[in-house]
Amino acid sequence: MLDTVESASVLADHFDMLIVGAGISGLGVAHHLKEQCPGKSFVIFEAKDTHGGTWATHTYPGIRSDSDLYTFGYRFKPWTGNPIATADLILDYLAEVIEDDELEPHIRYSHEIVKANWSDSEKKWTITALNRETNEEVQVTANFFFWTGGYYDHKKGYTPEWKGFDTFKGQIVHPQTWPDDIDLKGKKVVVVGSGATAATLIPSIADDCAHVTMLQRSPTYFWTGENRNELADRLRSLDIPEEWVHEIVRRDLLQQAKDVQYMSAEHPEMVKEELLKIVREHLGDEVAEKHFMPSYRPWQQRLAFVPDADMFEAMKNGKASVVTDHIECFTENGILLQSGEELDADIIITATGFNLQAVGGIPLEVNGKPVNLPDCFTYRGVMISDLPNFAMMFGYLRTSWTMRVDLVCDYICRLVRHMDAKGASVVTPTLRPEDQNMPKNRWIAEEEFNPGYINRRVHLMPRSGDREPWMFSPDYYTEKDQMPNFDLDEEQLVYA
Repeated sequence: MLDTVESASVLADHFDMLIVGAGISGLGVAHHLKEQCPGKSFVIFEAKDTHGGTWATHTYPGIRSDSDLYTFGYRFKPWTGNPIATADLILDYLAEVIEDDELEPHIRYSHEIVKANWSDSEKKWTITALNRETNEEVQVTANFFFWTGGYYDHKKGYTPEWKGFDTFKGQIVHPQTWPDDIDLKGKKVVVVGSGATAATLIPSIADDCAHVTMLQRSPTYFWTGENRNELADRLRSLDIPEEWVHEIVRRDLLQQAKDVQYMSAEHPEMVKEELLKIVREHLGDEVAEKHFMPSYRPWQQRLAFVPDADMFEAMKNGKASVVTDHIECFTENGILLQSGEELDADIIITATGFNLQAVGGIPLEVNGKPVNLPDCFTYRGVMISDLPNFAMMFGYLRTSWTMRVDLVCDYICRLVRHMDAKGASVVTPTLRPEDQNMPKNRWIAEEEFNPGYINRRVHLMPRSGDREPWMFSPDYYTEKDQMPNFDLDEEQLVYA
């Protein structure tokens, strides 16, 4: 059985659960573990020197959520601000969770895990981490290892290898590693990319720059609206308690999102036309048709939200513009396009995405033997085949990431309690003989969701099979009813 707090206090560096990452996922796990499994000891290893995860990694101007905070926030912590929030407000929200749940003593900052090994004989994980404050290696052991550190490499963003990249005489910046001393005032800036990062950056820097050009290889779907929630405002005017406001608005937004998501699959041309209509209203027919009509159907990649139409306003008033073309090469003074046009620039910002990374790139071992994740199958998008007492948090990509955090935490806490009830100390998702020859499909099917960051490195992720429970469901609206009822005694879960 998993150790109790009393026994853990004797072994100060042994815990019932080790949680990796003090971001929105890891703090959510810690909250639910304290609430649903009181008495279980846990520690959070965080590589950075502060909490926040992605909201601490990214410091570029205007950094904000691309999901509404009523659904991106936790179900247990009401959000009281505007739906789309800047990073500083999200960090404040997470700091309140740490304070409310008294999590600070459980967090070891500046601890970067460099190795994790499971031992069958000892029935525990040994985790080796580098303490970046002392530059010393430390080791702890844990019965359960829970990866909650996100799904991309926090150290380095993705930049394509363009021809002539080193010939440019100006400054090249990736938003993920934004320099504190960058001076944009009066500069000609080209932002390469057209996703949520570009849509955030452009209106935030447009007033300082001489001009900003958004250079996109292919268009992205955008939608806009006021950065306020009319239903929340109306409920608050009636003195409805914030907990009720949060839950009502959360359900309403989820229903709206479901309608759009399902409509996008069933009637893509209708949704496409509605999204295009929004752009036409702000930028006119010509710009909309030329630069804002993607080739893929809505929701095969994320819809980028433009609160208060701020990016469109920057384009309408001439402070920003958009160019759709392919890069031929970089030049001394900017970028030469395949059309022959050259974009002059003092600064080029490569808002070209991030590097997908499974389990933070941590070398995992079982009894001293390396685990190759692409050879493994996902177990319900939560655990990994033949990997004992291990879970990984991978949230939703079309619904707010955090909607899955709450669901997965409920499931893992239920599993931990079930192990105690059975007198088991180990649980391992195990392929049956009839599962051994399953096709090794993508983590997420290409027709379901196919943004560049997934396509580039999906081969590094665990595989999905062609049957339950060896698949990851990216659909919250299906999984919210399924996950609470997953059978903890199905034959694919082996207890010891």
